[in-house]
Amino acid sequence: MAYKPPVGIVMATPNVIPMADIMLVLLIIFMVVTPMLQKGAPVDRALVSNPHEMQDADKEDAIIVAVTRSGDIFLGSTKIAKESITSSIKDKLTNKPGATVYINGDRRAKYGDVVAVVDEIRAAGVDQLGLLTDKVPASNKPKAPPPPTGD
Repeated sequence: MAYKPPVGIVMATPNVIPMADIMLVLLIIFMVVTPMLQKGAPVDRALVSNPHEMQDADKEDAIIVAVTRSGDIFLGSTKIAKESITSSIKDKLTNKPGATVYINGDRRAKYGDVVAVVDEIRAAGVDQLGLLTDKVPASNKPKAPPPPTGD
């Protein structure tokens, strides 16, 4: 008997297209979810026309205290009581003395709530405070009156 090689040689290669599809879906999910996880408390910031950009506030290790509309207080994404603000800020400042603490206050929060938070932060020995705001969108800016006509 003579030896006959197999007629159709089958190449065993893995199909990577489904794996690439799954990886792209996971990438999109992480891109959408990650910004939601970073900010912490839901705060509707005050709008200003001429904000001063605070680039250090966007860093991961920035100390941000949020005051919500309902008066809840968050240190980062952790809800804390007003009485524990001073001790919590002191704990955060042990690693980086002289750091700026940023206050992310809701524009509809009570003024007294925000002032009480500022007082507690000052009691922790913080010298530099920053107030986080958003810039007024171009469409909301007051429009200049039309130029006078020569009539």
